[in-house]
Amino acid sequence: MLSTPSYPLRVQATPDPRLTRWMWLVKWIFAIPHYVVLFFLQVGFLLVSVGAFFCILVRGRYPQPLFDFSVGVIRWHTRVHYYCSMVLATDRYPPFTLRDVPEYPVRVDVVYPQRLSRWLVLVKWLLVVPQLLVVGMLVTSGWSAYRYVEEYSPFSGLIGLLSLVAVVILACTGRYPQGLFDLLMGLVRWTLRVLAYAFLLTDVYPPFRLDLGGPEPAPAPATGA
Repeated sequence: MLSTPSYPLRVQATPDPRLTRWMWLVKWIFAIPHYVVLFFLQVGFLLVSVGAFFCILVRGRYPQPLFDFSVGVIRWHTRVHYYCSMVLATDRYPPFTLRDVPEYPVRVDVVYPQRLSRWLVLVKWLLVVPQLLVVGMLVTSGWSAYRYVEEYSPFSGLIGLLSLVAVVILACTGRYPQGLFDLLMGLVRWTLRVLAYAFLLTDVYPPFRLDLGGPEPAPAPATGA
């Protein structure tokens, strides 16, 4: 028996055991400094992606310093939205850093590819269209995820709607519903996988699969020689 490796982008999340019932109403205010920083980081993300395109086309490699920056922006963006607009499963204020923070309730990492296909970089924008149609139902629009410089609107799309339902239940019962958390993390995980592929961080096509829950799913068993 062999195992099918998990996707190169990995998401781990744990909901806070004691969430404040009403703090979610004002978290977006506390996050304003992050939004200011993220605006410039996301502009840099787009410029780096353009530079990486030509590096991959010529050398078949994504320069690691640029790769680390891009992953850091995705990591930062995810922490902020996990805190105040998507999932809202922590009251812990996001750190101002591109680095991985092991103790923060949500973590994102992407395995660095030693080689990338030179020809695939030319057609990823076309191959990812079916995935963008799915992402378009999960967030504000497929194009907002694709361009990345555009912010997700709070409580927009399916992820936003389910997040709103979760915090309303939290306000009424004092508990964040575990089932909704698992579903939301599956949707966030799918969206980030598409983002990683569209922006050239991996050649592994995102699976049409909803991996539920906070922990990254274990590699699926597969038969082989």
